[in-house]
Amino acid sequence: MPLDHTPPLNSLGFAKAPADTRVVVAMSGGVDSSVVAAMLAEEGYDVVGVTLQLYDHGAALAKKGACCAGLDIHDARRVAETMGFPHYVLDYENVFKDAVIDEFADSYLGGATPVPCIRCNERVKFKDLLETAKDLEADCMATGHYIQRKMGAQGPELHSAADANRDQSYFLFSTTPRQLDYLRFPLGHLASKADTRALAAKYGLSVAMKPDSQDICFVPNGDYAAVIRKLRPEASDPGDIVHVDGRVLGTHEGVINYTIGQRRGLGIGGLADPLYVVKLDPEAKQVVVGPKAMLSTRTVPVREINWLGDDDLMSRPEWHIAVRVRSTRPPTDAILRPISATEAEVELLTPEEGVSPGQACVFYDTDSSRIYGGGWIHKG
Repeated sequence: MPLDHTPPLNSLGFAKAPADTRVVVAMSGGVDSSVVAAMLAEEGYDVVGVTLQLYDHGAALAKKGACCAGLDIHDARRVAETMGFPHYVLDYENVFKDAVIDEFADSYLGGATPVPCIRCNERVKFKDLLETAKDLEADCMATGHYIQRKMGAQGPELHSAADANRDQSYFLFSTTPRQLDYLRFPLGHLASKADTRALAAKYGLSVAMKPDSQDICFVPNGDYAAVIRKLRPEASDPGDIVHVDGRVLGTHEGVINYTIGQRRGLGIGGLADPLYVVKLDPEAKQVVVGPKAMLSTRTVPVREINWLGDDDLMSRPEWHIAVRVRSTRPPTDAILRPISATEAEVELLTPEEGVSPGQACVFYDTDSSRIYGGGWIHKG
């Protein structure tokens, strides 16, 4: 029987030495992606660091706490210098504006609650940057996301992070099987963020204690309204605050200042029962309010589905799964009823409040950490 001389798989899953394995690391300048790059460099991989300049970093230089700003590009470069691997900055400003920022503004004005970080992963990082990694003849691309890639019977599977508090599966549901084949997530198995910071300190990285970014990178201080006012001035047009029964209860200074589920700051005091924003109608310039019960949703229409199951989505009339309809909520039991390969109706077994068009509905296995993809909630 001939001897098998195939070398063992390295930590990234390739049957060759780390030194012969090129990996592009998407570096935001934060501690997570910096640790990934440093870890792989120390293991002997042929690491190439790439940072995307996504918007005017001249304006961003004064802003801390958002990824891909000027200071963050500087931090990523310092990590590369410390660990001795090349680092490149790519100008993706126009792509980012067209693929992410403009849609963010338009969907918000359409009464939706967009999640631009998902679109950025889908349309920029895991599309254009991934193709750039292939152009650089990299074997794979690694990121600092907290999610796990595991090999299953039919190829790579997407699984939740070991640390539920850091899990980023909600933001990565649209990762396609082809992308998943090329991507690696070296931090997904870590028990806590403290472990990541300890690794950063071990590697002597200047970003070891750098705070996590809290805001969407192009929304300073979380002020969505200010950004959209700048992009779409008509968002500040005044209009009426209207009860669902048709009564005009007051006026507002632009639908952009309101969100679905909002109760405080409506300026319509003196009512016996509290009212909540249940609908935004930008065309009619109306903020529609009603009782809390109207926020409760059981049926969720979903489209643009990215399905990651082993069996075809249409192979069953119903899938008993768990779904997450907001990034801040745990998965809840649901029934997924496919309409087509990219559309479905999701029945929540326990109704949820504040389910909004424009947000994602992510599918989870009820018996394991596996993610079956997801789709976008629409108005139906």
